[in-house]
Amino acid sequence: MKQSLIQKYNIPGPRYTSYPTVPYWNKEGINKQDWIDSFQKSFIESNSSEGISIYIHLPFCERLCTFCACHKHITKRHEVEEEYIETVLKEWKLYVALVNEKPIIKELHLGGGTPTFFSKENLKYLMDGIFSIAEKHPDHEFSFEGHPNNTTKEQLQTLFNCGFSRVSFGVQDYNEKVQKAIHRIQPFEAVAQVTKWAREIGYTSISHDLIFGLPFQTKEAVIHTINKTKELQPDRISFYSYAHVPWVKGVGQRGFNEDDLPKNDEKRELYEIGKELFAELGYEEIGMDHFALKTDSLYKATINKTLHRNFMGYTANKTQLMIGLGMSAISDSWYAFAQNVKTVKEYQKLVNQGEIPIFRGHLLTEEDRVIRKHILNMMCHFSTSWEADNMKINNVENHLKLLEEMEKDGLVNVHENFLSIPEKARPYVRNICMAFDFHLLENKPKTQLFSMTI
Repeated sequence: MKQSLIQKYNIPGPRYTSYPTVPYWNKEGINKQDWIDSFQKSFIESNSSEGISIYIHLPFCERLCTFCACHKHITKRHEVEEEYIETVLKEWKLYVALVNEKPIIKELHLGGGTPTFFSKENLKYLMDGIFSIAEKHPDHEFSFEGHPNNTTKEQLQTLFNCGFSRVSFGVQDYNEKVQKAIHRIQPFEAVAQVTKWAREIGYTSISHDLIFGLPFQTKEAVIHTINKTKELQPDRISFYSYAHVPWVKGVGQRGFNEDDLPKNDEKRELYEIGKELFAELGYEEIGMDHFALKTDSLYKATINKTLHRNFMGYTANKTQLMIGLGMSAISDSWYAFAQNVKTVKEYQKLVNQGEIPIFRGHLLTEEDRVIRKHILNMMCHFSTSWEADNMKINNVENHLKLLEEMEKDGLVNVHENFLSIPEKARPYVRNICMAFDFHLLENKPKTQLFSMTI
């Protein structure tokens, strides 16, 4: 039996929310002063022109969802909210004290964990604290992740009043058997209610996150979930491939047997069914795993070639500098990456000592930055060119040689100075990017570090 393209190319590979990817950051880490220097350099270059981005990690969840790979802290003790927010604001003040002008925030995202774990009063206190020493960019876009089961109308209104216009609700799947397996029980009525509230309040972009490849998920389950989603017509849909990485998530992802997961062609069929249904509903495919109505800013960014990708995923706004606040948050100055310590206790201890709480990072070389541009182009625009001086790749012929088999299979079109990825080959974009990842090529992992690419 002939091997399918899915079987051939479905291998472990990075999702390229950064380049170099985290496992290939400098093993010796990053000197804290080097990180501060790169932050200050990037701030000076970008704050007054394009503004900066802020990601705030709010890690608390009341329950463990077994599909999730995020850094989280499971607790039902809501008294942890105040101390954590105070620490985030102290960390923000540490950064602002390093620059001579007021930060102008163009993009701000509250991620988790479960941001709606926090009360409306504490969310407002957090935003008031951030903007007591910063300004909003005239074209700002602020967003947050909401859990449909615990997002209240008051929380939505509070954040809207603070300048938020976009919200993403985690849906995953509406099938009860699937929900039970992933420990995420939430009825359609809860999603419908929070979506209705967000529209009434005035949110201009509402996103629903769906996942394919979950345990016990069938074609019928995916069709049912998308038909229910059709009733609510979110502006964006994220249709993520379930990443089964129990070596990262621990026992939280061992609540079901691996035989219960759809694999290879069966799993990819779930995506193709979804993609076809989304197209029928008027959604345009954006980058990898994302779909948007033509009225949404993500689609407009695709048309205008301004779509960007960073640790927050795809974004309509490109900023050179992104500061990650909170436990485990990752910052990106374009010249360097830095990640905060991964436990709430250690994070609070370091910040209260007046230290920027990073524990690892990576200073990008000039070659890193060139390859990073190409990978961003491929992930966002499905093409890239190495003709310009600042885009030239060392030994490009070696990378192109690795694409010969994929070119024969019709997955990439390679020309003298550029390449393009045909629409049918978009599911393989991670594989194509891997051919340019010299860190991965020079030091192939001996154990599995990444989820499967397809």
